[in-house]
Amino acid sequence: MIRAETLAALVQKHHTHRGKGAACTILTVNLSDSTGYGRIVRDSAGLFEKIVEQKDATDEEKQIKEINSGIYCFNTQKLYSALTRVKNNNAQGEYYLTDVPGLLRDEGEDIAIYRHSDTHEIEGINNRVQLADMERTLCRRTISRLMLDYGVTFIDPKNSYISERANIGRDTVIYPNVTIEGETVIGDGCLIRSGTRITNSRIGRSVEILDNCLITDSEVSDSCTIGPMAHLRGHARMEEKAKVGNFVELKKTILGRGSKANHLTYLGDATIGEKTNIGAGTITCNYDGKNKHATQIGNNVKIGSDTMLIAPIKVGDGAVTGAGSVVTKDVEENKLVVGAPARAIKTLNQEES
Repeated sequence: MIRAETLAALVQKHHTHRGKGAACTILTVNLSDSTGYGRIVRDSAGLFEKIVEQKDATDEEKQIKEINSGIYCFNTQKLYSALTRVKNNNAQGEYYLTDVPGLLRDEGEDIAIYRHSDTHEIEGINNRVQLADMERTLCRRTISRLMLDYGVTFIDPKNSYISERANIGRDTVIYPNVTIEGETVIGDGCLIRSGTRITNSRIGRSVEILDNCLITDSEVSDSCTIGPMAHLRGHARMEEKAKVGNFVELKKTILGRGSKANHLTYLGDATIGEKTNIGAGTITCNYDGKNKHATQIGNNVKIGSDTMLIAPIKVGDGAVTGAGSVVTKDVEENKLVVGAPARAIKTLNQEES
């Protein structure tokens, strides 16, 4: 959780302390509950005296709220010299690095303290409750940055999970209960509805993702529409202005520019051309029990509802399959095929295809 800006401030404090720099500078913070942390003990003048660990602290020292973060800036030569003098005469029987600042101070060296105001950067993680708290803090910080610096709108910021590695474009609107994981990139002007999860994917500009969609390791080009309840995975790719509707799954499939699969469809290991319409209930039967096989569908194709495409198979440009067809052989351009198994019954003219 520590930020680069905080470390830079620590280093600056180290080099400028009293105009000549310090032998050691310690990053500290005040905690309302300092239990479990090493305490910063100061002398009557308010200067550093020592660090005392929880198990070695007196009852009075345990009341101290200023804690050691475990982050230091040392003069390297003085650090190495002091390390040879560290003893293990403590409750743990261990050699504490935290003894080094006290040893240096006893030798007349200057010890500086940089007390930070953001407790979340410094708090340790020792159990699952603390891990969840830290994750929530990091998420809240990420969402605030996206809203303030990038113009992203969150309808309910407290009920969204956004990875700190994600990039989201300006004027994108995100509804409650959206999860964006990994190194996902989302373009400008998108709309992402509730219940959607996007992981390690690239989303273009002006994309509309409706409720309860799952998108993993996939790419969506500009002006596409997805969902509700659609699933993209396995490096699926939607080209510009393509559309997938409810209960449609794309796996390792390219859906061409302006093509549509609106209802109840599985497209796996498929390449689909431009302006093709995939009817409801269509399935690319890509697995023969041992191996996966590819389906290739051309441009301006109309796949009728409940068509089964038995891969490996090719459907040429302008072809049409009748509803309920079981296509077991390649379909030539501009052919109408029907039946189970499907057979060609007509060559279509330009108006029909």
